[in-house]
Amino acid sequence: MTSVFGRTHVVRPKGTHQATIVWLHGLGDKGSSWSQLLETLPLPNIKWICPTAPTRPVSLFGGFPSTAWFDALDVSEDAPDDLDGLDASAAHVANLLSTEPADIKLGIGGFSMGAAAALYSATCHILGQYSNRNPYAVNLSCVVGLSGWLPCSRTLKSRMAASNETATRAASLPILLCHGSVYVYISVLSFGVATVQLCALARDEVVPHKFGEKSADFLRSAGFGNLAFKSYDGLGHYTIPEEMDEVCRWLTDKLRLQGS
Repeated sequence: MTSVFGRTHVVRPKGTHQATIVWLHGLGDKGSSWSQLLETLPLPNIKWICPTAPTRPVSLFGGFPSTAWFDALDVSEDAPDDLDGLDASAAHVANLLSTEPADIKLGIGGFSMGAAAALYSATCHILGQYSNRNPYAVNLSCVVGLSGWLPCSRTLKSRMAASNETATRAASLPILLCHGSVYVYISVLSFGVATVQLCALARDEVVPHKFGEKSADFLRSAGFGNLAFKSYDGLGHYTIPEEMDEVCRWLTDKLRLQGS
C-alpha cells in the first residue's frame, strides 16, 4: 500500500543556516502542532521540517484511521514491528533531508511514535539500509527522541554484528532521549484533630518510562555510546519548557552551532 503523507510545515532559520532537523509528531497529531513550538526555540541556525504522517488504520485503535508513521498494535518495544510502514516513513524523512546543502548538518527528532520513527531512522543510518535492504543514503549528525521507544530491537544487534562499519557509526552518532518518570505527590490535610495523607502519582501513562529506559539501555548495549537519557519527574505524555531547554542545549553542543 502506497503511503500518502500529509502537509509538511517548514520553519526557516532566523540566522545562518547550519543544520536541518526533520521533526516527527506523535500518533494522531500533525506537523503544524510541532512547527509552532519549534519556531519559538532559541535555535536560529536550525531549519525545522515538520511533515505530517499518512492517515492509516491503526491496530491500537481497533483499525480506526489516524495519522501514524507506522501501524502499532501496542506502544512498546515488544510490539510487532510494521516494517513496511517504518521503511516508508524513514524513506520519506530521508527524502526530505536529501535536498539540503552538502555543508548542512542533518538530524531527526520526534515525540512518542515520532520518536520511535526517528530511532528507526537512526538504525537505518547505522546499518546503511532499510529493512527491505534498499540503501539508506542520508548521513545523520544527531537524533532526538521524546517520550518514545525503539522499534525492531529484537533484530538490531544481529544485524549490526554483520559489519564493523556499523559499530563505528553507532558509537559516533549523538542521541538524546527524554522521558517522564513516576513522581509521587503527597499532600497532608488537617481537619481539627484528624490528619489525612493523600498520595497521587504523576507519570507518562501512554509510553511508560520503563520503555524509554529499556530502549536507551538496549541502544547502549548495541554500541550506541554517545547516548544521553534524561528523566523528568512527574512529566506526563507531553513536553515542558525544561525538557525543550535541554534539547536546545544538547543540539547547540552536539551540532556545534555558533553565532546567529
